[in-house]
Amino acid sequence: MLSTYLEFEKPLAEVDRKIAALGRPTSAEAKRALARLRKERRRLEREIYGNLTAWQRVQLSRHSDRPQTADYIRLVFADFFPLCGDRSSAEDPAILGGVASYRTRTIVVVGHQRGHTTQEKLHHNFGMARPEGYRKAVRLFHLAARFGFPLVTFIDTQGAYPGVGAEERGQAEAIATSLRELSSLPVPVVCVVIGEGGSGGALALGVGDRILMQEYACYSVISPEGCASILYRESSPEAVERAAAALRLTAPDLLSFGLIDEVICEPAGGAHRDPTKAAELLDEALKRNLEGLLDVPIRDLLRTRYEKFRRLGARQQPPDG
Repeated sequence: MLSTYLEFEKPLAEVDRKIAALGRPTSAEAKRALARLRKERRRLEREIYGNLTAWQRVQLSRHSDRPQTADYIRLVFADFFPLCGDRSSAEDPAILGGVASYRTRTIVVVGHQRGHTTQEKLHHNFGMARPEGYRKAVRLFHLAARFGFPLVTFIDTQGAYPGVGAEERGQAEAIATSLRELSSLPVPVVCVVIGEGGSGGALALGVGDRILMQEYACYSVISPEGCASILYRESSPEAVERAAAALRLTAPDLLSFGLIDEVICEPAGGAHRDPTKAAELLDEALKRNLEGLLDVPIRDLLRTRYEKFRRLGARQQPPDG
């Protein structure tokens, strides 16, 4: 059962409470009641998640129970060995990375880590990395290149940390360096948007040969709240919802624009409902996409990656007149 229900998920809360109260029934009448409740829950689930607005998808991408980088590392990879520090300044817990085994192959994995509990969120700075985090990521990119290990990145952040100290230590330069290094990294790179992908802080881990995105994740240049504040000069719930729709930040939208390569299905009700099943679905997509890259010559891989990102944003010119 969910530990947290979003406002639009509230109709499920009462049904879940009744299902939990029944436990494991032994009488025929109780079993029939449980079957009816489960049927009703499936109906509500289809109704709720089949008609989500863009803003509701954003809320799902931020759900506190949603699996994060550390969860997927535990569920999908083996023998993960974390590497800490940027070898220049400090350690940033907002970026988690290291070496792991994936289906008998050694890989490097790097991702944003937001945290689930209040204490974890504070420790990981809510997934908003400082320059040290992106420099740590670049250190891991170089490790992958040195040993020829494929790279997997997980994107899940509202954006890079905008604090004064972060700016003084070169936040923009650190993000730019990350973008540059990823664009020319001589190994297969698969990027997966697993939650909220926001602004340059997300894009810093988002240059790869394959860009995958979970069904209820979102990916945009700015948060709906920030967009509403700038474009509409207000921060009302209505303005934020309007901004979310205008940003076209959902997985189906981005797939239709060619900005991502594949949408990874999530369990009924979202990844937060069944993290193990969500990890299985992510694993299948990751395996399929990595296998398609491993035998590609590096020269062709880099050329295709370059052409892929050069095409982004291209629009046909309107006819004269």
